[in-house]
Amino acid sequence: MAIHVEGLLAIVIFYVLILIVGIWAAWKNKNSGISEGTDRSESIMVGGRDIGLFVGGFTMTATWVGGGYINGTAESVYLPGSGLAWAQAPFGYALSLVVGGLFFAKPMRSKGYVTMLDPFQQIYGKRMGGLLFIPALLGEIFWSAAILSALGATLSVIVDININMSVVISALIAIFYTLVGGLYSVAYTDVVQLFCIFIGLWISVPFALSNPAVSDIGVTAVNTEFQSPWLGEIDPSDGWMWADNFCLLMLGGIPWQVYFQRVLSASSASYAQVLSFLAAFGCLVMAVPSVLIGAIGASTGNTHAQKEHRYGCVSHISLVREDLRSAASGGGFHGQTSVTLMIPDGCCHLCLRSHWNQTSYGPVPPVEKDESDMILPIVLQHLCPPFISFFGLGAVSAAVMSSADSSILSASSMFARNIYQLAFRQSASDREIVWVMRITIFVFGALATAMALLTGSVYGLWYLSSDLVYVIIFPQLLCVLFVKGTNTYGSVAGYVFGLLLRIGGGEPYLRLPPFIYYPGWQTREKEHRLTREVERFVEQRFPYKTVSMLASLLSNTAFSYVAKYLFESGTLSPKYDFLDAVVSRHSKETMDKTTLVTHDNIILSELAAVRPRHGGSLAGTFLNTDVLTDEDNMSPDSSTEHQ
Repeated sequence: MAIHVEGLLAIVIFYVLILIVGIWAAWKNKNSGISEGTDRSESIMVGGRDIGLFVGGFTMTATWVGGGYINGTAESVYLPGSGLAWAQAPFGYALSLVVGGLFFAKPMRSKGYVTMLDPFQQIYGKRMGGLLFIPALLGEIFWSAAILSALGATLSVIVDININMSVVISALIAIFYTLVGGLYSVAYTDVVQLFCIFIGLWISVPFALSNPAVSDIGVTAVNTEFQSPWLGEIDPSDGWMWADNFCLLMLGGIPWQVYFQRVLSASSASYAQVLSFLAAFGCLVMAVPSVLIGAIGASTGNTHAQKEHRYGCVSHISLVREDLRSAASGGGFHGQTSVTLMIPDGCCHLCLRSHWNQTSYGPVPPVEKDESDMILPIVLQHLCPPFISFFGLGAVSAAVMSSADSSILSASSMFARNIYQLAFRQSASDREIVWVMRITIFVFGALATAMALLTGSVYGLWYLSSDLVYVIIFPQLLCVLFVKGTNTYGSVAGYVFGLLLRIGGGEPYLRLPPFIYYPGWQTREKEHRLTREVERFVEQRFPYKTVSMLASLLSNTAFSYVAKYLFESGTLSPKYDFLDAVVSRHSKETMDKTTLVTHDNIILSELAAVRPRHGGSLAGTFLNTDVLTDEDNMSPDSSTEHQ
């Protein structure tokens, strides 16, 4: 198997650049925050809470702009029958950053939390925090898998190695890089990452557009030349599906540790909001070259051969039976035995196979090889001059590599702090917590690699990664921040209702059959182009994901108030409050600042684990005195205490 030495060299150069920046950032900020009394583990998670506007804007943008973002957007625009109308990620995630900045960034940052799970453990207790960690962890792993899958696809194009091997190699490099430093390394490499994406893609777009095999993308946007128009359209019957997926991206893009990691590291709550708005604009800007590359892929073909054959086509062609197999794998047309094929949409396979015959890729287009998810590296490799393609592919590869460390770091941060330290080892030393983070980086990196190898579509991984977060965590976050009076009983009910309704709808990407058939469901068939295997699955056309989220939100609120009424009215004896959620609010299960101050019957043993160091104690988990005493950002609980 041939190895592209030039492409491999470009990758190595850009990888070394990213690695040097990461090591330099870790060395430069190795003592940041420690002089103020912050533990090393907390400094790794949120830095010294002094990320400025420039670096913060880049790292917040890089929350979503990475390998999955640029490859997935180009894939969706390129796919026949999909197009720009179904490339929802750029607009969906940009709006998620706007909504997050308007409503969620300030309350989270002003209360001095360290991870996204802190408010859940504060209000609902450590056991419920452990349950909510599960979908948060799965979301981060799915997202990491999408990044690794995109990077593996890019590497397989550049150096011509097996995609599975390239995913494993990419994962090993990402895991190693993540161990170099914490959030500072992530933030500074994000600056280099976005520059690499912006420069690498934009210098490639003009060369790809000027390639003789590419037709005018303005024409192919609205006319059927080589495939359906790349602008795409939304059929009225698909309106609810489109809206459901868009809400999933817009609202499901908020409750992620990878986002709040940046929010909580901002120097102030106001800065956290500004960074969110800047990142929303950055997401849209960074999506433009990916959209153009997807459009270029959809506009690539032999113009003269296409037009000549198109007008002579009568919806069937004669081909050799044996040569169908060879053509599907990139071979030519030979032999004598003919068969008749009925081709839909007024076009035939010869038309499709003439699309790429002017390029080094071969006559069979990527969609016929099930390689549509690699359309971006394919365009860069085969439609640009070698020196341009190697620079662009190397830059993109190095850029998407630095996205993987962020999600893996987020998952390990939540486990080390909210599960290991707060739930099991409250007296764990700071050094112990740091080592737990390092070990879990390896474990979660391996899980993300497995997902990248088992799931095919990059865009499919994208949707899947937001599903559980959207249905379960988003309504819980709404309740814990904005709905007064919710408790652990309501949280459990919301968790169960949301999970059952979502899983009940099935998941084709995991081949999970539904046991709840929502209105409008249909049985669909998907034929794998290379193996010719037919896969049947149920398509839920009802917006069941958003309905599941709303059901989780309403059940959380309703069950919380019912439980509160039953216990406070005396209908149920306090001894049945086994979750200590209503009548036993002074329990160590609920670590609320106001509770620790106002209740006189707290025994000393409950406060025994408290250490004077800020950020290192269990009681100080949700106590940031610098923030809570700020009159502008004072929480209701803290204002009660000061009265």
